[in-house]
Amino acid sequence: MNDTHLKAKKPTAAKSLPAFGLQITELQVLRGMSLVINGLSHHQQAGDIYCLTGPNGAGKSTLLRTIANRLPIADGNIFCPVPIIYVGHNDGLSGSISGRENLKGWAKINGFPYPSAAIDKALASFDATGFANINVRLLSRGQRRRLALTRLALAPANSLWLLDEPNASLDQLSNATLDAVVIAHATLGGMVLAATHLDFTANASPKFIALPGRQE
Repeated sequence: MNDTHLKAKKPTAAKSLPAFGLQITELQVLRGMSLVINGLSHHQQAGDIYCLTGPNGAGKSTLLRTIANRLPIADGNIFCPVPIIYVGHNDGLSGSISGRENLKGWAKINGFPYPSAAIDKALASFDATGFANINVRLLSRGQRRRLALTRLALAPANSLWLLDEPNASLDQLSNATLDAVVIAHATLGGMVLAATHLDFTANASPKFIALPGRQE
C-alpha cells in the first residue's frame, strides 16, 4: 500500500545546493545487466515542473523509481533535502479495503497528519468522495487512479512529486484537475517530475528532460 519513499539515495552535503533543490549527478542505473541510465545529471529548483520524455524502454520509470529510492544506484549521486512523494504507474492501492482506508494507511505509514477533515479535503480534491468508502477492487481504473492521486493533497508543500503516467485513465475533467493541483503545488514552492505520453500542465510551460533510447 505504501507507494512513496521519503529519503533519497546517497545524501551529500547540501551547502552547494540552493534550498529545496533536487540534484542528480552523473547517475548510472542498471536494469538487469543493461545500463539504462548512463551519466544523467539534472538540477531542479523549487517551483519547477519537469516532464520526462523518451521512447519506451528509455528509462523514464526507472529514473523515477531510483529517485524514490526503490531501485539502487550503480554510480553517481542523488540528493534531495525535501520529502519525496512517488505515485507510480501502478496505483499501489489495496483492493480489499476502501479508498478512504487506503489513504489513511498511506498517511500513517509516511508520518503525515490524517485527521478526518484532511482526508475529506484530499478526497474532494480529485472528486473521489462519492466512491471513497467502496472497496477498491470494485472501482474502475479511472476511479483508482484518482484515489492514488489524492495522496498528493496530504503531502508537504515543499515536497518533490514523482509521477509516473499520472494522467493515464483520467477523463478530461480529472486531467484538468490534476494539472491545476500540480501547478498550484509548484506555485507554492513544490517540485514535480513526471513521465507521461499525454499533455501535462501545458499552461505552465513545463521544462523537459529527454532520455535517449538504449543503444544496442
